[in-house]
Amino acid sequence: MKPNDSGMKQSLLLTLVVVISSCTPNDKETSVDQNPFAGLWSLQVMEQFNPETNEWAEWRNGMQGYILYDNTENMSVHLTVRGYENTELVFPNFTDTISIEALKYLTNSYVYFAKYAVDQEQNIVQHSRISHSNPGEWNAIVRRRYIFSGDTLILQPLEAETSGLRLKWIKEKMSNKR
Repeated sequence: MKPNDSGMKQSLLLTLVVVISSCTPNDKETSVDQNPFAGLWSLQVMEQFNPETNEWAEWRNGMQGYILYDNTENMSVHLTVRGYENTELVFPNFTDTISIEALKYLTNSYVYFAKYAVDQEQNIVQHSRISHSNPGEWNAIVRRRYIFSGDTLILQPLEAETSGLRLKWIKEKMSNKR
């Protein structure tokens, strides 16, 4: 063997290792790709089904909000009436000096955090709430039928009182902005 052949073999082996390792999927990226829920979603439309007309119509003149699923078991949702952030009302934090008008306005905001589990066979995602803007909803379990269509997630509540609703969420694009 020529002295130059040994160096060439080492160089070829090193190149091969670099190429293979760059082609091996990153475990973190792979697990995110395997969980279609993971990410931030913005509400496109919240609709209610009208059995008389057999059609879906926008609910309460429009809603806005976000739903966030992490890659394990945590999720959160925040829904408000459209334009909720556009108000002249003042909301002091953690004080008992808030006007009745402001208190009523705050009821237009709906927030909860939950642990989630997915039943892929029945296309149901279950939210086991751990907190809620309504104290009566803490620790409640709710179920949503889900459908993915491209970058859209459609959720339909299964509880009797909200079963006629359909929420369409659009997946937010990943950004490096902070």
